[in-house]
Amino acid sequence: MLQPKKTKFRKQQKGRMKGNTKRGAELAFGSFGVKALEESWITGRQIEAARQAITRRMKREGQLWIRIFPDKPITKKPAEVRMGKGKGAPEFFVARVSPGRILFESDGVTMETAKEAMRLGSQKLPILTKFVVRRDYIEK
Repeated sequence: MLQPKKTKFRKQQKGRMKGNTKRGAELAFGSFGVKALEESWITGRQIEAARQAITRRMKREGQLWIRIFPDKPITKKPAEVRMGKGKGAPEFFVARVSPGRILFESDGVTMETAKEAMRLGSQKLPILTKFVVRRDYIEK
């Protein structure tokens, strides 16, 4: 499961997500990708589930790049605990995703294989996504 080895601070405030992504909106490594159309927090487990689905469909040929990393700690208080007494302990990590962000990229497979693999991977994510292709891509 993806999570940072070490963080500067154990806990973080919630924050707000507004607007489109500022970086990571273009394909940088592969010819095919999955682009987010909504903002959301995506957990390390969801990223791993999507990665497994994509690699299984691609039959481990070609290459896959994960363009997001869960670095925001989410805290939870135990069940049936009274209000107050401080913030809960960190439970898991999430990646902040804004609309336009490329989540996964792949290369070295046919367009049909990539499209189906990315569709299966997208089903594991809690947001709407779309399949994108590099502008200068030529089918071999």
